[in-house]
Amino acid sequence: MAMGTMRTGLALAGAIAAAAALWSDASLARPLTPAEQRHHAYSGWLPACHDPAVLDKIAARFHQRERAYWSSGLQVVAFEGVRETGLRSAGLDYIPRRQCEAAAVMSDGKARRAVYVVGEKLGVIGWGWGVEWCITGLDRNLAWGADCRSGR
Repeated sequence: MAMGTMRTGLALAGAIAAAAALWSDASLARPLTPAEQRHHAYSGWLPACHDPAVLDKIAARFHQRERAYWSSGLQVVAFEGVRETGLRSAGLDYIPRRQCEAAAVMSDGKARRAVYVVGEKLGVIGWGWGVEWCITGLDRNLAWGADCRSGR
């Protein structure tokens, strides 16, 4: 290998290292702006995991989906052991979301794990709050992944 080629390679490696150090400088990172401080701000208010409106919405939509698409007639009879598993886990500058988990007691007598996310401005045309949910073993098209993995 010629000495000139080696020097060029070392110079290139040094330039790459300097660029990497400059790139990783925290002062150059995207500024963190909490969602509540944006022009079209979020309030940060979300109903609790155990709020009856949240649980009723999940039960009603589950029953509607089962009847319309799967012809099963299966229903959620009750929720037990409701708990919050995360609040704004993605960071302050993302849509406010509350992650929850509960045992859904079904009309067939079985209890299945339900994971759900309550998010701000996820309601009809972006008004209010909305809820996305998955019940383990009943996500037939695997939209949430195996065992509702993307909700955890």
